[in-house]
Amino acid sequence: MEPHLPEEPFRPTEAALVHDYRRLVALAYLTLPAERGRHSRVLTAHAAVRRSLPSRRALPLGRRRPADGTELRGRVLRTALAGRRPLLPRALGLRLFPPAADGQETAFDQALRTLDGPGRAAWALRALWGCPTGETVEVLRAAGVTRAEAAAATAAAVPGPPPGGWGGPGLPAAFDACRVQVRRTDPPTGRRVLGAALAAVLLAATAALAPRLAGADGPARADGGSADGRPAGPVTGPPGGLAALDTVPPDAWRHTARIDFSAWPARGDRRTDRALLGRALDAWRAAGPAASAAEPGTPAGPPGGDARVLYAGDVDGAAVVLLYDATRIARWTDGEGLRLARADSSDVTTAAAVTLRRTGGTVRYLLAPWIAEAQSRPLDRPDEPAHGLAAPDGVTAPLPAGGAPGCPGGTLLHLRSSPQIAEQHAFALADVGGLLPAHLTYTPPPEQAPARAPREAVGAEALRAWAAAGCAVPDASPGVRALNLWAFAVQQLPADAGRATWMCLRADRWAGDGSAATAVLLPAEGRARRTGGAPGRACSRFEQDTVGWTWWRSAVGEDYLLAAGSRRVTRIDVRGPGWQADGRTLAVRRTGPAVPVQVEARLETGFRIGPLAPLR
Repeated sequence: MEPHLPEEPFRPTEAALVHDYRRLVALAYLTLPAERGRHSRVLTAHAAVRRSLPSRRALPLGRRRPADGTELRGRVLRTALAGRRPLLPRALGLRLFPPAADGQETAFDQALRTLDGPGRAAWALRALWGCPTGETVEVLRAAGVTRAEAAAATAAAVPGPPPGGWGGPGLPAAFDACRVQVRRTDPPTGRRVLGAALAAVLLAATAALAPRLAGADGPARADGGSADGRPAGPVTGPPGGLAALDTVPPDAWRHTARIDFSAWPARGDRRTDRALLGRALDAWRAAGPAASAAEPGTPAGPPGGDARVLYAGDVDGAAVVLLYDATRIARWTDGEGLRLARADSSDVTTAAAVTLRRTGGTVRYLLAPWIAEAQSRPLDRPDEPAHGLAAPDGVTAPLPAGGAPGCPGGTLLHLRSSPQIAEQHAFALADVGGLLPAHLTYTPPPEQAPARAPREAVGAEALRAWAAAGCAVPDASPGVRALNLWAFAVQQLPADAGRATWMCLRADRWAGDGSAATAVLLPAEGRARRTGGAPGRACSRFEQDTVGWTWWRSAVGEDYLLAAGSRRVTRIDVRGPGWQADGRTLAVRRTGPAVPVQVEARLETGFRIGPLAPLR
């Protein structure tokens, strides 16, 4: 008869498992290949941790010692790397998965896809425990990995969390298989009650995968919370298929280093109106892949995961709901329908305002909770003082919308962040006809020094430049994220006619693409003259050299070819007439008949560049 082994020697191992349960499950979840799907990875991860607790029958007498952290993690990884599918709880018509990833978590997930199983395991050990290389190799060897050093070296080359790792409480929700959501896959029929019951049974079974986890930092509960009392995100529920939409506390932005739309609380006097929220969410779920509601560059289709309520209320006679799914903003207006805009990788400026309502040539914005002061200013009157802008509960008074065709909105939003975000941080936004206004920046003329970074377009010099050149932007349409005006050269004109300012205006879109246009502001002309333009990355930090040219007629009727280049230009050549000039500017009077010309600039490196394509 097999001797009875006392229970006591196994308690330290169980205690270690209980203490680290969340991270151990995350370790297995991150190690499993993404191709398995989130549902399968969640269940397999819990099963892998359950199997890591040694059976009493598995240890002979004399080996009744507890497993240390290295051995425990090695056992979890051994199961996760084996490729087998342990016996899992099953439920018809239900799916379990962690919340959708944000921009940074998506980047981590994509990086993990480049690694093999041992590499993913090594990355997860560094991310979750901050394991140095030696400890990582030791754990991988305990898991049976033969080339542990190579796996650790490969994982170390992939970007990850800061030194020290996430730890337990700081684990990102997208990788936390203990904070799962439940969603039906069956049609919303009479099976709802059965589905809810199965969800409770399934989550209870998941919670029981490890011993004595009650009260631990452990798996999700059937009511949508985690065992530590923190909310686990949305779960499916009535009425009308409405999810329990996610919200954050009103002061969340004061306690997070991630200042974007994820830090917006729900606002509006109808934010708890489930019928209204249900209609808005149903409209988003019904948006097909080719939905016309999506702004250019914005993926169409239903929410990609959690949907968060940003606003729900009545605005200018219509009910308006704003939702966010970590990558897009959805605005649903009763009687007008749905509109989607891309909003991934937003920040303190690009997540500062959303267009709430357009009516009769006016626009209202909903401002971010970190905006301490708001003003408005006409774009074409830079010397006019800014006007204070009331925004009760974040909703601004109506402002004039849009501007001339192809130009940014005629009214600028001047906003100032709370000192808790950044001291004396003021910036400007302009309406481009979409859900999100564009962030305006300004780069002053170059000096004999390294190139300057764009600065906020709030100073007198920047405002005057934008007033003169705003309508020369290459793109002022929905989907534009930021507009920068770069004064790349200042040229003295012949016959003491004043100075010409050469500019490159760049439009960057949320989708990642962009375009640029060159323009020149001449003394006798109140508006900048656009001289060329093209899509691509010209005039960005990735392509900082540019040249532009134009014809100019002096006050006495003489025609000149003007050309100017950016800081690193050392000579300008004009083919055709054969003109050239050393330096960054050229002005040559035409004495004969007009002939085709081709302008080229030489950089200090010897490389030659041409101007942006001339406009036709």
